[in-house]
Amino acid sequence: MLLSGGASAAPTDKLPKPGDRDLCPVCGMLVAKYPNWIAIVVYRDGHAHFFDGAKDLFKYLGNLPRYAPGHKAADIAGIWVTEFYGLTRIDARQAFYVIGSDTLGPMGHEFVPLANRTDAEDFLKDHKGKRIVSFAQTTPELAARLDKGSFD
Repeated sequence: MLLSGGASAAPTDKLPKPGDRDLCPVCGMLVAKYPNWIAIVVYRDGHAHFFDGAKDLFKYLGNLPRYAPGHKAADIAGIWVTEFYGLTRIDARQAFYVIGSDTLGPMGHEFVPLANRTDAEDFLKDHKGKRIVSFAQTTPELAARLDKGSFD
C-alpha cells in the first residue's frame, strides 16, 4: 500500500473535525453522524477529507485520481483513524486492523482500528474476527472484499 512511511504531522488535539455537512468522498455519507468511526486525511496545505470508516479511507488512498482529483499521495501530511476502544484519533500507519468481526461500522464490515497488537488480538478473539492486518497490508481490493463479506 502506498504512504507507508513517515509520521503524521499534527497532534491529534489539533486535527480538524468534520462539520455537519461533510460527506465521505467515497460513499457520500455524512461523516459527523458516525464519530466512533471517523478517519481523516490531512494534506500539507491544511485541506482535509473525512471518512465514515477506515474501509472507505483505504479505498480512497488506493484511488486518489477518482476520489480526490488534483491531490497527490506525496502531499498527504497525515492519516488518522478512530481507535475502537479509546475512541481517540491514532496514526493510521501505526494501527492494527481487525477484519471479519461481528462489529459492523456504518457501511457494514469494517477495518476495526486498534492501537496495538495486544488490543487487536483481544478484539479478534472477543468479536470473532478473522484476521489482523497492518496499514501496509490494507488494499482497496481487500476493502472491496469486505463489502462482499470475504475476509481472506
